[in-house]
Amino acid sequence: MCGAAWPVYDNGSSWILGWLLEAFGLSIRIQGENYRSMCGITGFWSPGGLASDASVVLGRMTDALRHRGPDDQGAWLDPGAGIALGHRRLSIIDLSPQGHQPMISASGRFVIVFNGEIYNWQGLRREEELHGARWRGHSDTEVLLAIIERRGLEPALRACVGMFAFALWDRQDRRLALVRDRVGEKPLYYGWLGDALAFASELKALRLHPGWVGSLDRDAVALFLRHSYVPAPRSIYTGIAKAPTGAILTFREGSHEPDVQRYWSVRDVVERGLADPLTGGMPEVLDQLDARLRETIGREMVADVPLGAFLSGGIDSSLVVALMQAQSPRPIKTFTIGFSERGYNEAEHAKAVARHLGTEHTDLYLTPAETLAVVPALPTLYDEPFADSSQVPTFLVARLARGSVTVSLSGDGGDELFGGYDRYLLANRWWSFMSMVPRVFRRVAARSLLAVTPAQWDRALGVTGAHRLQVRPTGDRVHKFAEVLTAGGLDDLYFRLVSHWRAPEELVVGVTDAPRLALDEPNHPVTAHAASRMMYLDLISYLPDDILVKVDRATMGVSLESRAPYLDHTILEFAWRIPVPFKVSQRQGKVVLRDLLARYVPASLFERPKMGFSVPIEHWLRGPLKTWATDLLAEDGLRRDGYLDPYPVSQHWREHQSGSRNWQTLLWNILMFQAWLRAQ
Repeated sequence: MCGAAWPVYDNGSSWILGWLLEAFGLSIRIQGENYRSMCGITGFWSPGGLASDASVVLGRMTDALRHRGPDDQGAWLDPGAGIALGHRRLSIIDLSPQGHQPMISASGRFVIVFNGEIYNWQGLRREEELHGARWRGHSDTEVLLAIIERRGLEPALRACVGMFAFALWDRQDRRLALVRDRVGEKPLYYGWLGDALAFASELKALRLHPGWVGSLDRDAVALFLRHSYVPAPRSIYTGIAKAPTGAILTFREGSHEPDVQRYWSVRDVVERGLADPLTGGMPEVLDQLDARLRETIGREMVADVPLGAFLSGGIDSSLVVALMQAQSPRPIKTFTIGFSERGYNEAEHAKAVARHLGTEHTDLYLTPAETLAVVPALPTLYDEPFADSSQVPTFLVARLARGSVTVSLSGDGGDELFGGYDRYLLANRWWSFMSMVPRVFRRVAARSLLAVTPAQWDRALGVTGAHRLQVRPTGDRVHKFAEVLTAGGLDDLYFRLVSHWRAPEELVVGVTDAPRLALDEPNHPVTAHAASRMMYLDLISYLPDDILVKVDRATMGVSLESRAPYLDHTILEFAWRIPVPFKVSQRQGKVVLRDLLARYVPASLFERPKMGFSVPIEHWLRGPLKTWATDLLAEDGLRRDGYLDPYPVSQHWREHQSGSRNWQTLLWNILMFQAWLRAQ
């Protein structure tokens, strides 16, 4: 609820009435309407003082985030202190001046620009009132400022449940704090542009600062090609970083480097969970998880605007919708999109779940032309190279939902917390066996598997002719298995499983030793279970840098607020106390979620192989996207740009077009980079 507010009550008696009604969980509207909003934030700090055109620069930077908040724009500048703060707001029902940002605290000491929502703000508000707080409006941002003034910034953050990114200027001590939520639901970029420290929700705002240079980080390009995203703390640009999750970055005069203070960390959560596991059986765990999810989802359903949910028909979203419908007196609005291509359509499954739960369901079957029309907009939407192909359906379902609702709940985080990915099963099944086989023998086996081409494997296994172009070639899977077979350890196995271009230094010009994700840091927690280790690694990398980036840009691109109940930190902390066998068995993942969902939905409606949320990129690159892709992958253009070696790109393109290999992921990474580069 970014800057959400109610107008000030008109007199003392009505203020008391409002307080009493809140105390009993009710609401009141006096002199106007209650509303919710979402935001984009930006600003800069030049310790030597602001230039004469600072307000113009700030206005341009703020306007670049208009899609995140098209209804209102706010600015606050202190030329002597050198600080400029900008804010964009999307008002859902009413636009009240009491919620306008930038917002100044009651004492005048702090100024904030806030993006996100604090779900427990009403309880915190009542607590602050016991300490004498009085309010100008009715916003979570004002409550946050009051807590910061009384308790301090870190204690305030520990008390908050929500998703947020914000900048806080301390006028007394002349210091700037940049803060990001616990798991990274809301984005925040920052960096020094000349003598100014600049920050923004998205890179497009930073590009409009006069100190912008925009030099591409070739190591970041290599990381992107390996993972389909640019891992934090890097961005695609040299000198621009992503703020760490669960941390406060404090900048003071005289230093370009921030003080970093963690107010929450995944590592601590994992260590506490492993040290204090739940001791009851599955029925007790199910009861506790049911109660906790029901409470969290109920809290996130509080909205004064139309609210709904994404429903894929899978386990995660189906459970969220089931618990929403169980607490709603009217049918919940649910949304899904469908595709005609075999193997990519879950719309019928979603409709069956919706019918059973009694939701007001909307599905939309998209033609290839409608889907492909989104592709040219992806570079601008995602702002830096991003190549998770589920970005396309995520944007499309967000756009569909935005036609009816302004807030939508999702099942994001269920896989990472409860063991939903195939790699967790792989770790569970194979690693204990693989670790007992000397690596030298595994290398011999891998060489034997790789000696047979994928096409030969396909013929040997009966996948031939036109059928090979309709399914994922089996030979590619054999080669992928051979690549992971020689892993030197569990972290190396994870690294190989999540890598696409295995050796991007052979592709990116000027990179001799491509960096890796920080998998071998000594401060990572020690986990006894292979699947636990991989879930932890996903929580610190894949979830914040891929999944949450995808959802934030897709939903904010259509001015839709997305909420993810599984990522409430109280749920996350509880999930890590659940024993791993309750999550990942030898045969399937998300055991505890499956059993809980079965209380609300017949298992026959959701027990099926995991599909994922994807589009048929493999086939599109041989069909309707072929001309577009051929242009972006042309050797002359690649050579002229100077970032990628044309030879391996052309080789992979030819092999994919012939059908001898399925290089959809590797090629999509290159295509998204090239499309992004041309859009700059």
